[in-house]
Amino acid sequence: MGIVTSKMGDKSIKVTYNYKNRHSRYGKVVNRKTVVHVHDEENDSNLGDRVEIMETRPVSRLKRWRLTRVIDRAPIIGVEKPEVAEPLIEE
Repeated sequence: MGIVTSKMGDKSIKVTYNYKNRHSRYGKVVNRKTVVHVHDEENDSNLGDRVEIMETRPVSRLKRWRLTRVIDRAPIIGVEKPEVAEPLIEE
């Protein structure tokens, strides 16, 4: 699972997933991240969505992962729900 951080082009996204790792010498917990290139066949995801991915055969030079499902949609900022307008009836 990870967060969509970039939509590179048609059917391609970048997914970042964060994890914590203990430093080998000092023992401090360090935040790490991994960025993977993912194949999105249906262009279903958007920036900020939380998605589930799975490893697959190479689809292109960089893409070795495939989108399985969108877990949570990111809210779209600045877009209000459109109001339903009454149809104009001219007599």
